[in-house]
Amino acid sequence: MESAKPDTIAPPGFVLAAGHPVRWRLLSELARGDLAVHELTALLGQPQNLVSYHLAKLRKAELVASRRSSADGRDTYYSLDLARCGDLLSGTGAALHPGLRLHRPAPAASVTGRVLFLCTGNSSRSQTAEALLRDRTAGAVHAFSAGSHPKPIHPHAVSVMAARGIDLTGARPKHLDEFTGQRFDLVITLCDRVKEICPEFPGHPRPVHWSIPDPAAEPGELPAFERVADDLTPRINFLLHTLAHRLEQTS
Repeated sequence: MESAKPDTIAPPGFVLAAGHPVRWRLLSELARGDLAVHELTALLGQPQNLVSYHLAKLRKAELVASRRSSADGRDTYYSLDLARCGDLLSGTGAALHPGLRLHRPAPAASVTGRVLFLCTGNSSRSQTAEALLRDRTAGAVHAFSAGSHPKPIHPHAVSVMAARGIDLTGARPKHLDEFTGQRFDLVITLCDRVKEICPEFPGHPRPVHWSIPDPAAEPGELPAFERVADDLTPRINFLLHTLAHRLEQTS
């Protein structure tokens, strides 16, 4: 069988999906956190129909996912699958030459910082994120969580974390006012509603948003809490790279 001629070999899918300037800019913005369509339109300075067209291309390539906002059902949040991007980038390099296959380094063991996670009730999502980050870094990163309307820690959050070897029994709900005036390296909102009322923190740019649905509002509940933990785990891992990069820039 004759091998394909070089000029007939199609570029890898990631190159085709990400190669357009607008789509690359969308990926760059979403790499920082989840964003609504109107936010992407403002950031890119492009009309909404054009942004939506390119978002559809990225969704078809399974680089981004979307979900309706729990704060305003008319809006949609888009999130970037960083792990899939990493795998596709590695494959793209290898397709050009085996020596170009990328090997993603593990986050620096010495990463430090202060991170605040916010949601509405501080009963599951933000508590889970705080616990995962503290456990992942053995406490080297000072993780905190709070809510705009704190509620008791949900027992499903406790059981899901216990299955991962993390004890949440001593966690307490906290109001976000408890952290007013404090400085953090990152403030991350996990609830579409609290994102709209997130206060400003000293010296910090716009908060990062991770649009994660309230597991207590979903049927069956317990599997929803497990999905939240599964969603947060890779986000936390990539967050460590962000913190390590910030440390490099300030050192």
